[in-house]
Amino acid sequence: MKEVREIIRELREDHDLTQKEVAVYLNVSQQCYQSYESGRCAIPISVLTALAMLYRVSADYLLGLDTSYLGITNLMSIYIDNTTVYRMVYDMQKIKKNKRRELLHYIKFLGDEEE
Repeated sequence: MKEVREIIRELREDHDLTQKEVAVYLNVSQQCYQSYESGRCAIPISVLTALAMLYRVSADYLLGLDTSYLGITNLMSIYIDNTTVYRMVYDMQKIKKNKRRELLHYIKFLGDEEE
């Protein structure tokens, strides 16, 4: 199970934010926030709550109890290599049904490989 410090770093990076930007949002110094990500300081509940609101995830997710976060879900945002989620879904709909099934199996395989 991932530690809170890893989860908040990954979320910050997923949202293309700097430590300074998150620190400003939290109204703490960059050094203070950096200590949360490094694990040197315990993260207060008020900060966890603010981070959950910032990233639109549950506190359970931040604590590593819920792994259902899907990443940024704005369909028009760039997902990877200048491709939006919308475009990926659009392109997948053009694939024949049996090939879509193969694609889903492959995606699941790649996901299982990461664990």
